[in-house]
This record gives sequence, structure tokens and C-alpha cells, in this order.
Amino acid sequence: MEQNINNRKKNVSSRSTIEKALRLNLDEKKYGTIAEIGAGQEVARNFFKAGAAAGTIAKTISAYDMQFSDAIYGIQEGGRYVSKARVEAMLDKEFELVGQRVGDSRPKESRFFAYATTVAAKSFNRNNECHAWSGVKIQMYPGAEPSEIILHVRMKDENFELQQDALGRLGVNFIYAAFYYFENPKSFIDSLSDNIWHNRIEIESIEFKGPYFEDLDNRSINLHLIRSWKTRAIMFNPDGSVGIPAEMLYKKNVLTIRGSFRPVTRLNVDMIEQGLESFKKLDDVNEDNTVVLAEISLNDMRGNDLLATEEDIIARVQLLNSLGYSVLISDYTRYFSLRAFFRQYTKLQIGIVVGVINVKQIFDEESYKGIEGGILEGFGKLFPDNTRLFVYPELNMSGEVSDFTEIKVEEHLRFLYRHLLQNNFIYGIETSDKELFQIYSREVLKKMSKGRGSWEDALPEGIAEQIIENKFFGCLCD
Repeated sequence: MEQNINNRKKNVSSRSTIEKALRLNLDEKKYGTIAEIGAGQEVARNFFKAGAAAGTIAKTISAYDMQFSDAIYGIQEGGRYVSKARVEAMLDKEFELVGQRVGDSRPKESRFFAYATTVAAKSFNRNNECHAWSGVKIQMYPGAEPSEIILHVRMKDENFELQQDALGRLGVNFIYAAFYYFENPKSFIDSLSDNIWHNRIEIESIEFKGPYFEDLDNRSINLHLIRSWKTRAIMFNPDGSVGIPAEMLYKKNVLTIRGSFRPVTRLNVDMIEQGLESFKKLDDVNEDNTVVLAEISLNDMRGNDLLATEEDIIARVQLLNSLGYSVLISDYTRYFSLRAFFRQYTKLQIGIVVGVINVKQIFDEESYKGIEGGILEGFGKLFPDNTRLFVYPELNMSGEVSDFTEIKVEEHLRFLYRHLLQNNFIYGIETSDKELFQIYSREVLKKMSKGRGSWEDALPEGIAEQIIENKFFGCLCD
């Protein structure tokens, strides 16, 4: 069955937050600055509470006033204070100062660091987005050029004090992991939620960069955020970089299509492009204010993990990116969960491109086991406030094109389907070429294993060449 966030267990390290802080404090070879803006000085407070903080902390700073902050860290493009650019500026400044002021006076075995975070916490007078950018700039070895690790985090607690507490624990975990788990990025990620109850924070992205991490694929590492229960979904920009949902989806219409895309075929592309043409017919929808996303779920239709390898998933992401598409990787099983994810970030139109077989799955009452209201509750969550299905046709047994109006559902559900049709929750889209119905990804994969051939014609231009060059999906073609 679909994984349930509410059943996640408390993630408890063998060391408490204070024990981690104390271990760092007692090691005179680890030394640096903690800079926090926006939610108190909760990370520094944990180090002071642990005792012996003079062994670790050269300085703490909290430049809340905008003028003071700008004077210290400069003004970044866009003028945003809770941003990746701001936290990078904080890290650069604070790490440089540590080296300048104590670099020659500390033991030669010292490893210097700077921790920075800029936060938009729960406001007293508005319902704002609660999130943070946090980073560590650190020497992995004494005398080494520094590397950086940067997180984007969403806070889920309902009040300011609890958010402060969670950020304080996260910050200690972050600094501790940077010193003790940097050689194993997955262990690093696993440890970030130590001593933090489930569903208090969501880590939407992580980036490792710098000389120590030159050979690390951040795309692959970010997938571990899903499998370690730090988030439910990861987004990739068309250039392959990890995206932040709030930035990619803010004030955007969203059109998405779910598929395996193993590999992406001309049929997949036609579904996306034909769906987009229909989507643009809705009021205030155009290509400039619309994000088109190819979504890949890690689960099957019953919520079981498909156990796809990170390499396999990244190959699919890379091919989709090369066609100019953004990509979403999620562990969502039901479409209404996918819609709820988008609705966190945008109030505009949501379109979901599906095939006829997907509509039949949506009307399969077995898919709603465990939901108190069954299929009616599921539909209530899928179709409110500007959410629509765009249905691509199929070939029937007679070889004729069959569209969304001819879909057969169970007799007792046919009036429900008619209601959706008559109220424009479901739209039909056309195919640009009837021959595309002869393309099946599983057949392409089967032919691929036998060498070059006709399977290449089933793929968009340039995709076969990438598969052959990179030996994706077990392709061993010359």
C-alpha cells in the first residue's frame, strides 16, 4: 500500500543533539563561525548549552537588520534575504574571516568551518511560507581548500518556537555530519533528521560542491532524500540542476504527465505536446506562465517500491532534460497526492495528461483501499480548484482511434464519469500520428538489448544516440 507519512518513526541517533555539540566542542581541531538570520540563534545555543563551546566557536552572529546584513554580506541579485545566494555570501564572508583572524594561531591540524542559515520562520501576523537555506563551508582536511554543502528546508511546525527548536537540532546535525559523515553522503543525509520527530522538517534539496565533491553526482544523491524519508519529491530543472518547488512552481500553471519514460519515446512526447496545446486553451494559460513536468513515481500503482536504481532514474531524467522538460521524481502513488503536492506552491491551473488506461485505474475502487471515503474522497481530492485531466486516445480492438468519451467504467460509476465530463473536469486530446500507438517502451527495451535497429526510430531525435553513447538501460550497442 502507499507509504504513509504519519507512520514514520522518530529518527533517533545514538548521540543526542547536545552530545553531538559537546563532541565537537571538545575537539580543538574543529573551529569556526555560526551565522544565523531569521529564527534566533538556536544552533549556536545548542553548542553553548553543551558546554566548552570556546573549543569550537570563534564567533556567532545574527545580523537581523537588513541594512546591517547588506553591509556585511552585500546585496544579492533579486534582493532576497532568504535565498541560496544570500547563504552563499554568508558562508564566503564568515569562512574568509575565520582564516584571516585565527588561521595562524590555531593548531596546524585544525579544520575550519563556517555555518550559515537564513530563515523565513512562522510570522505572527501572516501565513507565510516557512523555509530556510542552510549551508556549511568546511575544510575536509587540514589546509585543504574548502568545500560546501547547502540545504533547502521547509518547516512544518505550526508555531515559531517549535520551528526554532527543529532548526537548532538540524543545524547541529548538519555541522556534525559535515565533519564525521562527509565521506558517505547517504549517511550524511540519513543523520540530518536525528532527534527530530517525523514531519517537522522537509529537506527539499541538498548540494555538495567544491574540490572534495567534484566527482559526486548531486542528482543521484538528491534521490536519497526521498528514500530516506526526508521529502516526498525532488524536482530537476531542464538543465539538470536540482530545483526548488516553491521557485519553479510559484504563480505558474502546471501541466504534468506520469510515466516510466524508460526510455522516453515519441509517443510520450506527443502526449505532452498535445496535452499542452489543449491546456493552453484554458483561461490565462500560456507557455510563459506554465511549467511542463514529466513525473516519474518510484512506486507502482499499489504503492510498492519499484526498486529502480539511482543510475537508471538519472538516465531517464537526463534524457527528458535533453528534450527541454523539467522532471519530478516522487514516491506518490495516487494522482490526488500528486495534485496536493503542486497545490502547496501554486493556486493556478493544474493539468494532468493521462492515457485511457490511466483513467481506468483512477476509476478502480481497489486503488482507494485505506481511504475512509473511498473513491468519492479520492475524487474530491483530485478535482477541486482548477484541476483537470487531459486524456490521450488509444486504439481499440478494431484498430480505430478511441477517445475519452468512449471509456467504459463500472456500471455503478458511469454517472460519476458523466458528471466529470459534463463539468469539464476531463478533456480529450488528439494524437498527431496514429502510427505512434505502435510504440511500446518495453518493446524498445527488448530490441535495444539486441543492438542497433528499428527501435531508434521510436525515440525522439537525439535520444538513441545518448542511450548508445552512455550505455543507458543496459544498451551495449556499438
